[in-house]
Amino acid sequence: MQSWKGSTRGGLWGYKIFILSLRFLGLGFAYFILAFIVVYFAAFAPKATRSIYYYFRTIRKQSAFQAFINIFRNYYVFGQVILDKIALLANFNTNFTYDFDGEHYLHELAKRKQGALLIGAHVGNWEIAGQLIERIDTKFHIVMLEAEHENIKKLMDNVLVRKDVNIIAIKNDMSHLQKIKEAFENNHFVAMHGDRFMDGAKSISCKFYGKQAYFPTGPFYTATKFKVPIVVVSAMKQSRRHYHFHATEPKLYPHTANPRKRNEQMRIIIRDYISEISDMLDQYPLQWFNYYEFWEEQKKKKDK
Repeated sequence: MQSWKGSTRGGLWGYKIFILSLRFLGLGFAYFILAFIVVYFAAFAPKATRSIYYYFRTIRKQSAFQAFINIFRNYYVFGQVILDKIALLANFNTNFTYDFDGEHYLHELAKRKQGALLIGAHVGNWEIAGQLIERIDTKFHIVMLEAEHENIKKLMDNVLVRKDVNIIAIKNDMSHLQKIKEAFENNHFVAMHGDRFMDGAKSISCKFYGKQAYFPTGPFYTATKFKVPIVVVSAMKQSRRHYHFHATEPKLYPHTANPRKRNEQMRIIIRDYISEISDMLDQYPLQWFNYYEFWEEQKKKKDK
């Protein structure tokens, strides 16, 4: 079974370079520097490179040459996404524009004072969706799975000025579950990813682009347990300075205490989730940012 090891691509020095470039040279020049970083990264991050090559070559069925070229294109877009995230949250001078598809669903939920689980994936720019926060009349809580290096967290804390979102950190003592419960009881929105999990977390294998991959059941089970609707959200980079935010129609799934029925129910919910994520990836195939053995077949090939 493949699982994420808790580290996010890019190190402390990479973040420092990005922040300094943005602060003193602007976003355009930071994009220029990024082109050189991408070449270095492709050469010296072999595990990530093998993983993303598999995605283009096997999952998207591209030729070997096209898959090779798209490794660099994918890394470049990923770097832009990180730069955009820092620039937006630190209020650096940017001219981002947005269009919001399905935003009215969230307004309707907030107007009814209905809590909801907003679930995304490591596609597009999850953090840039925070631009939406000021437009919705409710409180947001973001559940963080990233066990990033502490120095990176401290570095980001020094530049981020938009702290109007409550962060719920996943902890071994499970105290985060009580905070999520309180958020839903207060009719707030809780946002988290649905495509990664750590060792030991409950998961289910489902077909994703025709091949088996494991997905965590925790986020989806949480929504059914607290009787809140699920909204699949994404923010895809459409062009250099424009993002497309998409939210699905809220869907409330029934809760069941029967373990056998629960597993089948989780499979149904996750299939719905996969369908939405696949639709986004089909439109923006370069914006897949899971750099580890995501599919079971990848893991088996690695172990041989």
